[in-house]
Amino acid sequence: MTNKDVGEYRGRTLRRLRRPRVLLAATGAVAAAALAFVMVPNANAAASTLGAAAAQSGRYFGTAIAAGRLNDGTYTTVAGREFNMVTAENEMKPDATEPQRGQFNFNGGDQIYTWATQRGMKVRGHTLAWHSQQPAWFQSLSGSSLRQAMIDHINGVMAHYKGKLPYWDVVNEAFAENGTRRASNLQSTGNDWIEVAFKTARNADPSAKLCYNDYNIENWSYAKTQGVYSMVKDFKSRGVPIDCVGLQTHFTGGSSLPSNFQTTLSSFAALGVDVALTEADVTNASTSQYSGLTTACMNVPRCVGITVWGVRDSDSWRSSESPLLFDGSGNKKAAYTSVLNALNAAPPTSPTPTTASPTVSPTTSPTTSPSTSPSSSPPPTGGTGVILGSQSGRCIDVPNSSHNNGTRVQLYDCHGQTNQTWTYTASKQLTVYGNMCLDAAGSANGAAVQIYSCNGQANQQWNLNSNGTITGVQSGRCLDVWSTSNGAQVQLYSCSGQANQQFRLTAR
Repeated sequence: MTNKDVGEYRGRTLRRLRRPRVLLAATGAVAAAALAFVMVPNANAAASTLGAAAAQSGRYFGTAIAAGRLNDGTYTTVAGREFNMVTAENEMKPDATEPQRGQFNFNGGDQIYTWATQRGMKVRGHTLAWHSQQPAWFQSLSGSSLRQAMIDHINGVMAHYKGKLPYWDVVNEAFAENGTRRASNLQSTGNDWIEVAFKTARNADPSAKLCYNDYNIENWSYAKTQGVYSMVKDFKSRGVPIDCVGLQTHFTGGSSLPSNFQTTLSSFAALGVDVALTEADVTNASTSQYSGLTTACMNVPRCVGITVWGVRDSDSWRSSESPLLFDGSGNKKAAYTSVLNALNAAPPTSPTPTTASPTVSPTTSPTTSPSTSPSSSPPPTGGTGVILGSQSGRCIDVPNSSHNNGTRVQLYDCHGQTNQTWTYTASKQLTVYGNMCLDAAGSANGAAVQIYSCNGQANQQWNLNSNGTITGVQSGRCLDVWSTSNGAQVQLYSCSGQANQQFRLTAR
C-alpha cells in the first residue's frame, strides 16, 4: 500500500513511512518395498516464547526484520528469542532486488536470510510483483515490455533463493476496495498478469508455496475480500498454481478485528489453500483484538502462522499508534501475554498441510497428506534402505563415506552405497555402517544432524510418524532441510508438515 491508497484504507489517517514499511505420506509397513514416515511436535507444557508456542501446533510466529536494525542489540535479542519466521521489510521488494534492469542486488535480503537461518528461523519471501516500490526503470515500461520485465524479475529473484524460502508473496495488493482489480501499470498489461506471475513463480521454484497477499480482506462481507476470494476460487478451479492467501491484518481506526474473521480464514482454506496473517499490527496493541486474531488462526487448521509487522513499537511504520507486542525498550506488553496464552491454548497438533503442486520430484512418489497426529502404535522396525526426501528426490547421505563422529549428514543424489543405507532398529535408532547412529547435536531449531557412535541416548532415537516426518525423541522436532540441492545439510526444526520435512525409507 502507498500514500495514494491511504484514503482507501477504510477511513484510516495513516502516514506511510518508507524505511520501516511501505504498506503494502500414509504409514507403510517396513518391508522390502518402502516405509513412509512423518511427525508432529510433542504436546509439552506451555511454551514461554511466541515462536515456541506456535510451533506446538505446527505453526510459526514471525516478525518483519529490517537489515539496517540488525546492529541493534535489543532488537536482535528480542527477535532472536521470540520468533521462528522472518519477513524482510523492504529488502526483497522489486526496487531493492533489481535497481537496474537485469542487475540484481540481494545484499539486504541475504543479510536478513543469513541472520535468520543462523538462528534456526525460516524466511518468507516478500514480494515479487507489486504496483508499489517498483524501480524507476520498471515504471518507465508498459505493455509487453513491462510484462516481460515482471517475468524476468520473478525468475531472477526466485532463482537466487530457490529451495531456501518456504513461502513467497508472489503478488501483493492487486485489488481495489470495491473488489475489482486495482488500476496499476501491471494491470494495464492484461487481466491475466496475476495468473502469469504465479505460473512463472511455480516454474522458477517448485518447492515454494505461492501466496497472494493483501490488506482489508479480513471481513468476509467486504467487497474486496469477495473479489480476492473469487480470484482464488477461479485459479483453483483452473489449475493456476496458488497455495496460500496472506491477510495483512492491519487493524486500526475503522478496520478493527471483524466478528466474522474466522469465517474469512476458513472460507479461503476451504478452497484448498493455506492462510496466514502476514503483517499484523493493532492500534494501541489491543489485547482483545490480538488474542482474537490469534485464536481465529488457531481455530483454522490451515492457518499456518502469524507475522507481526515489526519487533518493537519504535520499529513500526505506525509507531505513533504503539501497535506491536513490545514497547520501544523491548519490554513485553499486555498484548504479548494475550497472544502467548492463545498460542499455548491451541491443540498440540499440526495443521493439515499441502505441498505446492509439483513439489515432489518426478523421480519419487508423493507421500499422502500428513495426518494431524502420530501413529498410535509403535512403528515397525528392521527396515533397511535409503532415506529419501519427498521434496528433493535426494537421499540422506554421509559425506565422503566418513566414519568420523560429528560428520553432518546432507542430501545427495541417491546411489544406494553404504553411506546412504540406513536401518531402523527396535531401539528407535537409525544406523549406518552397522555401528554409527543418526544423532542430533542439540534439541533447538537449527541443531545439526550428524553421525555418532551409537550410545542409546534419546538424541539418537527417532520416531517415524504416520504423516511422513521423522522426529527426534529428545527434541520433538523434525528432520528438515533448507534446500533441495546436493550438499544441503540436514537439521532439526519445529514440525510444519511441509514437503521439506517429509522422508521415506525405501529399498533401492
